Amino acid sequence: MNQWLEWTLSFVALVTAIILHEVSHGYAALALGDDTAKKLGRLSLNPLVHVDRLGTIILPGIFLVAQAVTHTGGGVFFGWAKPVPIAPWHFADPRRGMMLVALAGPLTNYALTFLAILALHATPLLPDMVRGYALVFIGFFIMANLALGTFNLLPIPPLDGGRVVVGLLPERLAMAWARLEGAGIVIVLLMVFVLPLVLGQFGIQANPLALWLHAVGDPIFQALAVAAGRPHDLFVLLRFLGAGA
Repeated sequence: MNQWLEWTLSFVALVTAIILHEVSHGYAALALGDDTAKKLGRLSLNPLVHVDRLGTIILPGIFLVAQAVTHTGGGVFFGWAKPVPIAPWHFADPRRGMMLVALAGPLTNYALTFLAILALHATPLLPDMVRGYALVFIGFFIMANLALGTFNLLPIPPLDGGRVVVGLLPERLAMAWARLEGAGIVIVLLMVFVLPLVLGQFGIQANPLALWLHAVGDPIFQALAVAAGRPHDLFVLLRFLGAGA
């Protein structure tokens, strides 16, 4: 397959996963009594209303150009969309409400992963060329949703997992944990980009984010694959994605 087409399909898969993740937060908030996102037009599937200049355009663009220049990466991207605005004071129980709204994002990604695996049952019916493109897109869509859902479950505010922890802890501990939100993104970026380099200087080849994604994401993927009937083309995708059968 043309490498540019492969990168384009992976980019579309990632952006779709991110947008549906964010929109699900807005719909969960609406169901709990907060219509802020609806009033601001953020429940739309139009990608333009969710674009974050850095997270949706610049950073994925850097990944795309770097992979094009180095001929490496296999269509791997990192990015985010503009967060959907939530007004927790509209909830009957703000802490519980924010926890449920936070959970909606990862659960949506896992539901999309399940639907993508399920769709593989139909791919043998497609013409060979169309089937090849469909498999590539479905593979990247599975990767994007599984990684996005699992990444956001990291228990660090303002990621969804951090807000779930705030909703579960006793009030005093929850307030202390919530105060991490201001530095949360810095902590995540240090963990993703800096900590592996630091550990490498001491001869420790470890990537905390990769360990988290595998520890949490792999069992979820296996459970979803079993629930979807483990379609034959799933093994083709596993080989294509380098994940092993």
